[in-house]
Amino acid sequence: MKNNILTDYLDQYGIPYDGYRLEQLERFYELLIEKNKIMNLTAITEYDEVMTKHFLDSLMILKYHSFSDGEMVLDLGTGGGFPGIPLKIFLPEVSFLLMDSVNKKLDFISSVIEDLGLKNIDVCHGRAEDLARDKKYREKFDAVLSRAVANLSTLSELSLGFVKVGGCFVSYKGSSGKKELADAEKAIELMGAVPGRDYEYELPGGDKRILFLIEKNTSTPGSYPRKAGTPSRNPL
Repeated sequence: MKNNILTDYLDQYGIPYDGYRLEQLERFYELLIEKNKIMNLTAITEYDEVMTKHFLDSLMILKYHSFSDGEMVLDLGTGGGFPGIPLKIFLPEVSFLLMDSVNKKLDFISSVIEDLGLKNIDVCHGRAEDLARDKKYREKFDAVLSRAVANLSTLSELSLGFVKVGGCFVSYKGSSGKKELADAEKAIELMGAVPGRDYEYELPGGDKRILFLIEKNTSTPGSYPRKAGTPSRNPL
């Protein structure tokens, strides 16, 4: 097993693991790098960096937030499968839906799910603005997670329509996150939510990261999210 840098930090942060989970992460790494030769899934390909900047970063929520067996979790804008695939490996009894607007990425993720033999996990193609209005997905998830690059105001509008009342939206952000949160307060309130706790940590190499937990306390008004493209062009 090569991933000493990952296990060192999992130990440091008190995130439990076993050999089987590490083997699945290793296999996911192999599949990711192989596919990345013909498709742009990630600019980060060096082994230790993938282990820390993708895998460890995805798993850090486990230090701060408990997921219960049977919960429904949505990974919105999953891209190459982050944070959804690493978290699914570590949370086998939690149900995951990985959503993205790029079908080719979801085809890759579906192949990973099959290769790793993961259960209670699926993919969904479409834009958040449309799918958040679909009764099948509207306010159905205990948690929505996103490592997407959009600003937090836009992400809050796109994400919170999926979250059950009493659930949360978790946004993975970099060092600019505090300013984004201040700018997003209006959007968060309009979506029926309030900022909860935030957690700062540092990845190996010095990357500063923040996890924002935004708590949903009332239903999102039916007028949100606005039509496709508007949340990103004109944040609330």
